[in-house]
Amino acid sequence: MGKVGLGLAVGCAVASCAIASVMVGKRVRSRRRWWKVVRVLDEFEEAASTPVGRLRQVVDAMAVEMHAGLASEGGSKLKMLLTFVDNLPDGSENGIYYALHIGGTNFRLLRIQLGGQRSILSHDVERKPIPQHLMTSTSEELFDFIALSLKEFIERNGNNQIRGKDLGFTFSFPVKQTSLSSGTLIKWTKGFSIEDMVEKDVVECLQKALSRRGVDMNVAALVNDSVGTLALGHFYDKDTVAAVVIGTGTNACYLERADAVIKCQGLLTTSGGMVINMEWGNFWSSHLPRTSYDIDLDAESQNPNDQGFEKMISGMYLGDIVRRVIHKMSLESDIFGPISSKLSARFMLSTPLMAAMHEDDTPNLSEVAKILEETLNINDVPLKVRKLVVKICDVVTRRAARLAAAGIVGILKKIGRDGTAGITSGRVKSGKSGKMRRTVVAIEGGLYLSYRIFREYLNEAVAEILGEEIAPFVSLKVMEDGSGIGAAMLAASNSNVDTVVQVL
Repeated sequence: MGKVGLGLAVGCAVASCAIASVMVGKRVRSRRRWWKVVRVLDEFEEAASTPVGRLRQVVDAMAVEMHAGLASEGGSKLKMLLTFVDNLPDGSENGIYYALHIGGTNFRLLRIQLGGQRSILSHDVERKPIPQHLMTSTSEELFDFIALSLKEFIERNGNNQIRGKDLGFTFSFPVKQTSLSSGTLIKWTKGFSIEDMVEKDVVECLQKALSRRGVDMNVAALVNDSVGTLALGHFYDKDTVAAVVIGTGTNACYLERADAVIKCQGLLTTSGGMVINMEWGNFWSSHLPRTSYDIDLDAESQNPNDQGFEKMISGMYLGDIVRRVIHKMSLESDIFGPISSKLSARFMLSTPLMAAMHEDDTPNLSEVAKILEETLNINDVPLKVRKLVVKICDVVTRRAARLAAAGIVGILKKIGRDGTAGITSGRVKSGKSGKMRRTVVAIEGGLYLSYRIFREYLNEAVAEILGEEIAPFVSLKVMEDGSGIGAAMLAASNSNVDTVVQVL
């Protein structure tokens, strides 16, 4: 080989080494970028972990806060509000009853016919939007529109014989309840701003509008979503003692002994019990696995330092937590490509879209790719990165579902239905041994009903916390449209009944 040939060979070898060095360098940098985002995920997963030991600490904390909220006003983050519902449906109700549900920009009209023996003979429902201008008008204009809509609904259903009929009213806004059929509006939410109605009795406003429209009906029960769900659950099953709603927001209620409501000493009810509206979205405990993403979300929210539990478990917030984790990863590495401005926008990723990514069962996760591209403007994401996104969704969802499960068991612990209170509460005497009581928790809300993985995680966690000996005695039962049908049933169960609720 001549000098020229040797020179070429050496040059080629040097070039090959340079190319190899560049390629190795790229691989190293790529691996470093990848391990940076993996570290972000690992740190988040560890901070958000919910081992059963921690969940049992949350259970205990929930029960303690419930006791404190019943002992004194302001004694707990849990408001533990009286609902004045002490007579729940038992399935013997007969007749035709109506309900209104005002919960946001739409409202619902319902008509049910009950036939006794825990039977619903017919069920009609109609949804109507509330015109935008009425959301900021006057109380008279809003309720006149609702009363007229009810009148037309009754006429369309071919039942003009409504004289004296009882009506259930679900009003999903902050209300200070003063009796079963009265309560004053504390403040508007969800885009409503009718100033002349704040601190007014919402039932009185509705009742006057019904009179103006010639509708002879009596509002027999004012309730919220969770109380309606409990009523429907109890109609079908007398062992239903609590209800939980997990949707865009979340709340829970349960049946308490009247003598346990210490802050209302001398509380007397016909049944000896009282349904308590917990407002559990505001629950807080140092045992909750709070991450830096939760802290930032709370600080940027419209209600910082408020509704802490809700911000960790409800549909309003889960998608945004996922967005925040992806945003953090995009700042640490370029695996998502150029940083999308949409990643900085609050609530850009909704929980339904998050759930769709989490439940994507296509081989190449095409739904994940589509949502990242169309919603967050993140394009051409490799499959391994899509799998990473699914894992983020899983961590957020698993934590939310397991914390909700701990909240449910906390309620059961408070009323002695979790198996830890012995024969006096959770068990009934049967010879020498104690036999566990059967317990049912009614559950409603789009997050639980529509999100299969969330539902499975929650159900598994309830069983895990209770243990294999107690879990078979506790059932979670779905009650679809409990907020509406339940209100009509409470009108039925309190129709012509001399229910006595006194606070001495």
